[in-house]
Amino acid sequence: MAKEKKLVEEITSMDVDFAQWYTDVVKKAELTDYTSVKGCMVIKPAGYAIWENIQKELDARFKATGVENVYLPMFIPESLLQKEKDHVEGFAPEVAWVTHGGMEELQERMCVRPTSETLFCDFYAKEIQSYRDLPKVYNQWCSVVRWEKTTRPFLRSREFLWQEGHTAHATAEEAEERTQQMLNVYADFCEEVLAMPVIRGRKTDKEKFAGAEATYTIEALMHDGKALQSGTSHNFGDGFAKAFGIQYTAKDNTLQYVYQTSWGMTTRLIGAIIMVHGDNSGLVLPPRIAPTQVMVIPIAQHKEGVLDKAYAIRDELLEAGFKVKVDDSDKSPGWKFSEQEMKGIPVRIEIGPKDIEANQAVLVRRDTREKIVVPLDKLSAELGSVLEKMQKEMLERARAHRDAHTYDAYTYEEFVKTIEEKPGFVRAMWCGDQACEDKIKEDTTATARCMPFKQEKISDVCVCCGKPAKALVYWGKAY
Repeated sequence: MAKEKKLVEEITSMDVDFAQWYTDVVKKAELTDYTSVKGCMVIKPAGYAIWENIQKELDARFKATGVENVYLPMFIPESLLQKEKDHVEGFAPEVAWVTHGGMEELQERMCVRPTSETLFCDFYAKEIQSYRDLPKVYNQWCSVVRWEKTTRPFLRSREFLWQEGHTAHATAEEAEERTQQMLNVYADFCEEVLAMPVIRGRKTDKEKFAGAEATYTIEALMHDGKALQSGTSHNFGDGFAKAFGIQYTAKDNTLQYVYQTSWGMTTRLIGAIIMVHGDNSGLVLPPRIAPTQVMVIPIAQHKEGVLDKAYAIRDELLEAGFKVKVDDSDKSPGWKFSEQEMKGIPVRIEIGPKDIEANQAVLVRRDTREKIVVPLDKLSAELGSVLEKMQKEMLERARAHRDAHTYDAYTYEEFVKTIEEKPGFVRAMWCGDQACEDKIKEDTTATARCMPFKQEKISDVCVCCGKPAKALVYWGKAY
């Protein structure tokens, strides 16, 4: 049917125009919509349901490490923002300012939070008095505003949803331990739930968060070979504490500054899921993050008993703990298949008169299109096995794609040629000098994504200047 073909035909092939493919999938899978507010998006139910699952899973993992949730104001007085010089300079170009309250001009303008370090510091300066008050391990789920010039749904918008953790500790060692602990929480979440492999490492000083002593990152590779920073964790040392006067009385009765961390993940993770797993039929959701894991599609549903059996299958699977829906709309089965595939629902179950007669159903995997005929009395057990296998294989395929698009470069000529001709990560040694980092960005637009925790010495010299190398770096073009 022409109508059935049209749903997929309206998606640009990812090999023709990846950026347009991405936009088409976001729109056709009904994840977001544009608004009258330039640079901001409506996150529709299908998109927000994914975010709710991300939030639920991450929140449980945070709380398992002792994190408590709080909520702070969305407005930051300018005087508060100015207290930490590097921080304010880093965010100044993206800040949105409020200058009026009603009809009256404010005595002091306020920014709409681009991030909440300064508010947390102001709060902690009053909250923390003694070593008994430490550690403070807080997180908030909120939205932030950054006045981006170029926006794309999920990847970069002027307002986006995220969580931001802010902790205060008695010692530098505790702060460093928490910084790395939260990065590992993020990395494990991406790999175990989103089926998205990541590189764990440290940012260069040029790429680190404004005001941080060290920034750790997880970097994922998208299908088109571009990197996506997927989560960051920052060790602030005692810099913010000194700027804001956050001190505590230690056990020996001396006055000490606290050591702080901050860490965050955002709705750009939804963009990552799309770009790591999607195909030319639309979205492909890993089972553990999918709001609907199974769509039951009745075939010839006008015939007696078909819809009843579809509902019975749904009820049985719901009781077994699966997230299941029935598409009982009056659309044709072919159209329903296209919609289920477009929305990335991991498995569909086809049930028609012939299946009922044979006491069976047909399971179809979204990722491989594999069809599995299953007796109805074994449906629940088989479905569980299929979903687990799909989750595992999606991670394996994504890892294989990343590894196949990760290259080593030993000379600058080889490095530039690889960046230009082979999208992906390029591993190369670096001397530690920002001048080389700047030159690489100027010549290729690639940036230092991270210095991986697992360091290897693939050469003795910097790929750019030839001086003695200090670190292996993953380089790449990024979103």
